[in-house]
Amino acid sequence: MAEVIAGVEIPGTELVRAATSLVRKVTDDTLFHHSRRVFLWGALKAKARGLDIDPELAYVGGLFHDLGLTEFYGSKDLRFEIDGAEAARTFLLEHGRSEEDARTVWLAIALHTTPEVPLHLAPEVAAIALGVKTDVLGIGLDELTEEQRAEVVAAHPRPDFKNRILEAFYAGMAHRPSTTYGTMNDDVLAHFDPEFQRTDFVDLIKGSAWPE
Repeated sequence: MAEVIAGVEIPGTELVRAATSLVRKVTDDTLFHHSRRVFLWGALKAKARGLDIDPELAYVGGLFHDLGLTEFYGSKDLRFEIDGAEAARTFLLEHGRSEEDARTVWLAIALHTTPEVPLHLAPEVAAIALGVKTDVLGIGLDELTEEQRAEVVAAHPRPDFKNRILEAFYAGMAHRPSTTYGTMNDDVLAHFDPEFQRTDFVDLIKGSAWPE
C-alpha cells in the first residue's frame, strides 16, 4: 500500500523502496528527513502549478539530491551536486529507467543549487528546485497550507534544522573548497572558516592568459 503524506502519494514501487533503503543507510536523520521533505514540498508545489511529474523520478531526485555530501558518495574534486547526480543516474539505469529519465534526474540534482534555471526545465527538475528552496530557505511557505506543513513536518521532523543543515553542507564541502566557486556554497565555507578565500570572477578575467 502506498504511503500518503499531506496528500502526496509516495509510490509503493520496488524502485522507490530501493531508493529509500539506500539513502537511509548512508545519511543521518537530518539529511534523510530533509530529502524526503524536498520531494514532498516539490510535489505539492508542482501540483499547484499544474506540473505533471513522474513520481518515481521526482522521488529519486529528492532523495539523492544531497547524497554527494555523504562520505559514501562524496568525491574529492567534484561539486557535491554532481556526485549526487551521478549516483542517481547510475541507480535509475540499474533499475530499468531510460537514459532520458536518468538524464532528467541528473539535471534536477546537478542544478538544484542554481537559481531560476531549473524552473524552465522538465517538471521533475523544477519540482526538486522548488522543494529545496522551500525546505532550506523557506521560500514560498505561504503557498502551503498550515495543515500541509504540519503533516509533512510531523512525518519528517526538522529539529534545529537550520544549524544542522549548514553543518552538513560544511562537512561535505570543506575538503574541496574550489568546487564551491560560482555557487552559494562558498557562503557556507566563509561562514565556518574565516580563512576561506573566495575566488573572484573579476580577478579571473583580469588575470587571464589573454594579452591586452
